[in-house]
This record gives sequence, C-alpha cells and structure tokens, in this order.
Amino acid sequence: IFTSEAGTEAPALSFSETTQVYFGALSDEEIDAYVESGEPMDKAGSYGIQGLGGQFVERIEGCYFTVMGFPMRRFSKELCRLLN
Repeated sequence: IFTSEAGTEAPALSFSETTQVYFGALSDEEIDAYVESGEPMDKAGSYGIQGLGGQFVERIEGCYFTVMGFPMRRFSKELCRLLN
C-alpha cells in the first residue's frame, strides 16, 4: 500500500482476493441479447455483475466488491493493520 517516498522507507503491503462466480446455463438468445446490449464490451470479464450481467449469476463465493473490481473490505482491514 505504501512505498518509499522521497528516499525514506515506508511500510509496504500487498494482498490478493479471489471470488468464484457461478453462472447459470445461458441460451444462445440470452448471450446474443447481452452482447447486443453493449454492456460486456468494456468489461475485463465481459460482464458486469452490477448491471445486466448480474441476471446470469447464480451465486458467488467470496466478496461481491472483488467481482466489481475493488475488494473494499479487505483493503480497509489491511490499511488499518498497516497504520496501527
């Protein structure tokens, strides 16, 4: 989280999070309609769980915010640990 600043050492911390996303079976028509919506075109995983793509998700195991792109809870915990 922190790196050296102006030549002085500062604490550093790294972490990663993993969340599994389970999709239901999709018909060709559902896939085509989703692609036609344009939503998946600017997504790293080609779907947005917070948007139209969420309708295809049966369940997740892990952190919803990690799927959205930023593990807020884990970040907050690690930041507090680093600062204390």
